[in-house]
Amino acid sequence: MMSARSDARPSRRLSRQTAGVVISLSSAVVVGWAPIFGKMAYRVGVDPYTLAALRTLLAALMLWAVYLVFWRDCIRIDWHNLLGCISMGAVNGVGSLFYYTSLQKLDASLASLLYTLYPIWVFVFLSASGHEISRLALIRLMLSLVGLYFVTSTGPLRPNNLGVMLMLASAAMYGWHLVLGQWVLADVNSRTVTLYVLTTMAAVVGSVRLAGGQPLGIISAIGWQAILGLAIVTAMSRLMMFAGLQRLGGVQTALLGVTELITTLLVAFWVLGERLTLAQWVGATVIIISVLLVRREKVEE
Repeated sequence: MMSARSDARPSRRLSRQTAGVVISLSSAVVVGWAPIFGKMAYRVGVDPYTLAALRTLLAALMLWAVYLVFWRDCIRIDWHNLLGCISMGAVNGVGSLFYYTSLQKLDASLASLLYTLYPIWVFVFLSASGHEISRLALIRLMLSLVGLYFVTSTGPLRPNNLGVMLMLASAAMYGWHLVLGQWVLADVNSRTVTLYVLTTMAAVVGSVRLAGGQPLGIISAIGWQAILGLAIVTAMSRLMMFAGLQRLGGVQTALLGVTELITTLLVAFWVLGERLTLAQWVGATVIIISVLLVRREKVEE
């Protein structure tokens, strides 16, 4: 009996990990379309704050509609866990404002390359809780800086410096949001977390947009299509991302997010006609290597 039970436990852990990998990869593929829809909206005159606010509001409304019909049991949450979700949503909401402001100033492919550095931030934040900084961590940091230099300094045009800084800040905030999510998800269903995090994001981003005082203006049919596509991507990717995070932890989930970069680069090439120089591809490869090396670090999640 003891042997049978001990054999079953590793099997369940393996099944849980496999499901987490599949879910996280699916989330990364879906969210890889986000900068593409963003660029499509910008091409028809939608401003970044309006785009961020509308996509988040629509995504939150979609989730509430689905939950009220199919997942009513996931709506219930106690105040302590609600505060955790609100903190995650606030961080991610501000980060999304940085992201879409930056995306307006950068090519989708370059923006995605810079955003791919968020797994490094996940490890930095986890290390800040007491993990000793290793020699490998310093090597990874050097590789990231080298890769960052190549992708930002060797293109046909020099990228917008403000756009670069905002995207790096957005990556840092997304990394912190993943670390917070890892702690909150210890006690809460991932679907419940998704609902309240996205609702908080909608409140934060919507408040900033309203505080700007600018009228909404006329949005073309193509603009609304891009916003709706982005809202669907946001809702689906958040559901899958938190489900994967609950199964894998912050570092492993972030590592699988490299698939997001590959998706964006391919779709940006196909849909937007964007190209990277050979030197930028070298930088992209160096960044990916630095991110994947996180796996060799020993961090208690």
